[in-house]
Amino acid sequence: MHTTYIGLDLAWSARNLSGAAALIGSPAGAALAEPPALLGDLEQIVGYVARLAGDGPSIVAVDAPLLVPNASGHRPAEAALGRAFRRYDAGAHPANRQLLARDGEVRGEALVRHLEALGFRHVDRVAAGEPGRLVTEVYPHPAMVAIFGLARTLKYKARPGRTEADRRAAWRRYQDCLRSLGGAEPPIVGHEAFLGLDAAALTGRALKAYEDRADALFCAYIALYAHRWGAARCATFGDMRGGYIFTPVPEELW
Repeated sequence: MHTTYIGLDLAWSARNLSGAAALIGSPAGAALAEPPALLGDLEQIVGYVARLAGDGPSIVAVDAPLLVPNASGHRPAEAALGRAFRRYDAGAHPANRQLLARDGEVRGEALVRHLEALGFRHVDRVAAGEPGRLVTEVYPHPAMVAIFGLARTLKYKARPGRTEADRRAAWRRYQDCLRSLGGAEPPIVGHEAFLGLDAAALTGRALKAYEDRADALFCAYIALYAHRWGAARCATFGDMRGGYIFTPVPEELW
């Protein structure tokens, strides 16, 4: 039976759209199920997962905090990941309820509850070949360092001090890296058309929309990669008590 690998670039608020992408296959490789999408509220996001996953095996990798017990500051997970990935500029933003809770609720935690109602199990790691319906929190930047063999994270996002020329160059590198997944271990197919658009030529909302979908595609690949390699090439920072981040890691951390 095939497994569906779903990536969600979850916006912290329903006021913004979330990216979504799905790959279908096995730990040996997968194909893009349909073009990556933009989704709105949790109902749309959960509906997307339900439609693509059906009642079969599925791994959902979410780029957003899914477990945030701390009222302020940062989770131990961010600190631990920052120590491991500092040399790569791949630290994580602080996650706490003061920053993330809307009406007393963290959106990632609400998503997990909806997915649990669909039979998903919230886990802080994925074992190689593990069957079932799983949802886990991931973070693309350290995963890119590990999977693409980068010395530093790609600076394609809008940040103070980054020039448009630097971002355009980073976008071209990011798209090249995503194309390279066709020959990776495990490989994917069907993503070439989405990468045919020159992201470096986009601006404003069009670029942000493409960014969200590209990051979702990569999150889906993280789910596939984790299913192939498990603890051999991935690690969990933090735990299910204080919050965690699950990510592929560079060879030196295997």
